[in-house]
Amino acid sequence: MTFSIAVAGCTGYAGGEVLRLLLGHPEVSIGALTAGSNAGSRLGAHHQNLIPLADREVLDTTPQNLAGHDVVFLALPHGASAVVAAQLGDDTLVIDCGADFRLSDPEQWKKFYGTEHAGTWPYGLPELPGQREVLSSTRRIAVPGCYPTTATLSLLPALVHGLIDGHDVTVAAASGTSGAGKGLKPHLLGTELFNSMSAYGVGGGHRHVPEILQNLARLGAVDPSVSFTPMLAPMSRGILAVCTAPIGDHTPDEVQQAYADTYRDEPFCTTLPQGSWPASKSVLGGNGFLVQATVDEAAGRLVAVGTLDNLTKGTAGGAIQSMNLALGLPETTGLTAIGVAP
Repeated sequence: MTFSIAVAGCTGYAGGEVLRLLLGHPEVSIGALTAGSNAGSRLGAHHQNLIPLADREVLDTTPQNLAGHDVVFLALPHGASAVVAAQLGDDTLVIDCGADFRLSDPEQWKKFYGTEHAGTWPYGLPELPGQREVLSSTRRIAVPGCYPTTATLSLLPALVHGLIDGHDVTVAAASGTSGAGKGLKPHLLGTELFNSMSAYGVGGGHRHVPEILQNLARLGAVDPSVSFTPMLAPMSRGILAVCTAPIGDHTPDEVQQAYADTYRDEPFCTTLPQGSWPASKSVLGGNGFLVQATVDEAAGRLVAVGTLDNLTKGTAGGAIQSMNLALGLPETTGLTAIGVAP
């Protein structure tokens, strides 16, 4: 059986990455491509790399254009997905690449996003314990944020093995500029970005803070706390996160073993050999996640470093991985953990 796919928000970075990956998926056919202000244009004007789809017309994002597909991806701005999703049938698999349905706490949503909470959908991070079973029986999926995916996968082995308790966690993570979308912003101009790194959302103000906390709680942390500092790096895509937490009386060998055991059978998560540390270029274009961890014995803290491509495993690849589970397909269909290097 071939599944028909529509992509709303196809002219943005996330929508374009979804289409790039779907073009290599053997079990799907690409149907309607829709957008807002770019409706009426040709897709090739926005994504020159998507050669097989270059001449396709971008349609308006309407219920009529999205109807009749087995799967609809919503690669829309935060706050825009809920209205569109409400007009799609329960038999359609709807996958939201935005933030609208990620959070379970309405007050946290309102605090960080400033609008009314639209609801909570099953969370599209298959590596969370028990989450594959949840995703295999749903018609609605909320794709995680790229920073929370990186931080969660970096800390997951330490939490499930009881090496840390989720208190006093720090996450410092650098992301490429594609995470900010295609909109024109002065701080993303080449002259502002080249040869420079900068922090933003400092002091707990970034919208991914409640999502990271939510995931730590899902992994067993009671009343978790996190200090999250995102940074903008002069690269187009990728995330590298350095995560630390108090670890107590555990050795680097214990930590290494816990990470190796946790990710040994995961198709997209790899624990590097001891002494080897992740580099963001190693995962570009692939759905892979690389991690290494040790103990800073002088400080008594776990140090875990993880990296992924924010557009692939951090968004579109993770979305398709979850789609495969929901459609009853092998989880790895159409995806690879192999990155492009150099």
